[in-house]
Amino acid sequence: MTAASVVWSVIGLLVLFLVVAPLVVFLAQRVLSRIAEIGRYADDILEHGVGITANLDPVPALIDTRDLVKEAGGGLLRYGAAVEKLLAGRAS
Repeated sequence: MTAASVVWSVIGLLVLFLVVAPLVVFLAQRVLSRIAEIGRYADDILEHGVGITANLDPVPALIDTRDLVKEAGGGLLRYGAAVEKLLAGRAS
């Protein structure tokens, strides 16, 4: 090995340890912090998603409510017709 190749090897190792290695560690730290942030967002979404499903439990009862309103509406029409007949009979 010649002196020039040794010097270039030392320069290459210094660049590797002083520039490349810290840059790789810095970038890896940024990537890992973003991954941790995504994990926190995923946990938050899961927690609130479960909360939403708990609020959806009464939704099937809405079908019963709809049917009862239809039945009450029909009864109301019959009641209105009967009252109209009574009032029409009184007016004459």
